[in-house]
Amino acid sequence: MNKNIFKGLIFSGLIAVFAYFLGKNFPVVGGPVFGILLGIILNNFKRPESFEAGIKFTSKKVLQYAVILLGFGLNLSEIIVVGQSSLLIILSTISTALIISFVVAKILKIDTNIATLVGVGSSICGGSAIAATAPVINAKDEDVATSISVIFLFNIIAALIFPTLGVKLGMTHTGFGMWAGTAINDTSSVVAASGTWSTMFNDDTALNYATIVKLTRTLAIIPITLVLGIIKSKENTEKVSVLKTFPTFILFFLLASIVTTFLPLPDTFLSTMKFLSKFFIIMAMSAIGLNTDIKKLISQGGKAIIEGALCWIGIICVSLLMQHLLHIW
Repeated sequence: MNKNIFKGLIFSGLIAVFAYFLGKNFPVVGGPVFGILLGIILNNFKRPESFEAGIKFTSKKVLQYAVILLGFGLNLSEIIVVGQSSLLIILSTISTALIISFVVAKILKIDTNIATLVGVGSSICGGSAIAATAPVINAKDEDVATSISVIFLFNIIAALIFPTLGVKLGMTHTGFGMWAGTAINDTSSVVAASGTWSTMFNDDTALNYATIVKLTRTLAIIPITLVLGIIKSKENTEKVSVLKTFPTFILFFLLASIVTTFLPLPDTFLSTMKFLSKFFIIMAMSAIGLNTDIKKLISQGGKAIIEGALCWIGIICVSLLMQHLLHIW
């Protein structure tokens, strides 16, 4: 490995260690958000020029490695069982968020990459979807930071209010698990909200159901990123092979999930891959923070928050409507 890359990689990793432990103590916020925040703070201080190559490598390549390793947390057989009942709701919520995102971006004239990342993050799986999509559309680090910040805001709100709302709506354990799994952006917040519900009623049904539904949503990363890859290749004025522009790391993500499904991998290996995927995402977000201008982030954030809010409200309402029509709630 290039010596300069190694320096920036280690620097990002050290920030990620601090962010990881902060995320463990404040799970509603999460390590990736702390990584971005610490990176932004440190970006105000001068650092050696030799760090830049490694920081760029971390924000781009390590981010892709993180997505590949996420595949080891997806057992397709479990997803197929629960997916039969949740697929229609998942497709409805994803479609709703993407349509709202497209319309709002046109009306408010939001930067295309930011609008895409917020839409994908809201509809699929928060930070993981943003991590997978960013390299495909060549998003800038500021775009990723803005999008993650927007998703983080609604993650916190959801984790705090969903259990109380679920009680007031008279939801069943399965119904709340379905709602949390389809209407909350990020996996950590899905677990936080459904875990609170399960604690309230001393029943893990909602937690287990929400987690599997959320993993089913994660699979939408594959078709979405492949379609975006095709669109990006068609926008390229030069003659470029569509196959060359495909996000190959997404195919490795799918391969990892297939291997997990059909091979009896040791639990130790799977837990290690799960940890590494989360830590690599925190590393990448730390590097992104190191390349983020706080002034640009604030100036671009207002419209993105409006987009994120409308996407999130749309998902919440459609999820409840579809559950009502399907007699789940």
